Amino acid sequence: MSQADISKILVICGPTASGKSNLAVRLAQVLDAEIVNADSMQIYRGLTIGTAKPSLEQQCQIRHHLIDVIDPDQQFSAADYSVAADEAIRDIQLRGKRVVIVGGTGLYIRALVHGLVDSPGGGGEIRQSLQEEAERSGNAAMLEKLQLVDPELAATLHPNNLVRIIRALEVYRLTGIPLSNFQKQHAFAQRRYDTLHIGISADRRILYQRIDERVEQMLSGGLINEVTRLLHAGYSRDLKALRSIGYKEIAAYLLGEIPLEEAIRLIKRNTRHYAKRQLTWFKADPDILWFEYPEKFGTIQQHAIEFFE
Repeated sequence: MSQADISKILVICGPTASGKSNLAVRLAQVLDAEIVNADSMQIYRGLTIGTAKPSLEQQCQIRHHLIDVIDPDQQFSAADYSVAADEAIRDIQLRGKRVVIVGGTGLYIRALVHGLVDSPGGGGEIRQSLQEEAERSGNAAMLEKLQLVDPELAATLHPNNLVRIIRALEVYRLTGIPLSNFQKQHAFAQRRYDTLHIGISADRRILYQRIDERVEQMLSGGLINEVTRLLHAGYSRDLKALRSIGYKEIAAYLLGEIPLEEAIRLIKRNTRHYAKRQLTWFKADPDILWFEYPEKFGTIQQHAIEFFE
């Protein structure tokens, strides 16, 4: 690999169950590359089945980075991801390998490629006050509050995205300036790497069928036992890791709150909704080249080879 390749990375993104991991392994084999995970749930140790981590066979075929790096009760932000991914990329490239980033967490990919918005720090009394207010009044009320001071950002957020709602309110209280203004100033224009973005597109009906099949595979593969082990290990169901799709529904079943059939229905429904949100995020990025997979693997492979030449 030439010196000119040092800052080049291939990014594979798309909705859950679209085949990203499989495509990444196939391309890494062709490109003599290693893979860096960009899925915010696959970073957790012990969350394997419900996060659809690459199989042991895939990880033996190609070296993967940033999988199983923290415990479920540890914090890990997009900024933390950017730092860790930078280190992994440097390590890979210093050993003469190319880099394939793969995952469905758009914020992680944005943080790595463009950096994060330079907005005021927080985490003190203001954030604590907002969190307590959210507990009293609920997520929808907090989003309505944000709509009054930053309608542009509020229009892009779901009420369940309480972390970002609180952060936006916090920034406004600290500065009197909407967070969307800081984002516009940053504009995510600075590129930290030379990238080729490949997105996997899929017919909505086929994607939903894949999601349903994956959920059934997770259940037959031991998802209930996995959640049981995590709860028995003392991890709270209120942790971010255990509030993720698949884990929160099975935890509710194990604690006798809902029957198994309802838990399965909710996992499938919530995963479909998540896939829609992922597509909305990625479709807004003009840099992504979209291809059907596996149908267009030859074309994807050619683009990747030419990018690194």
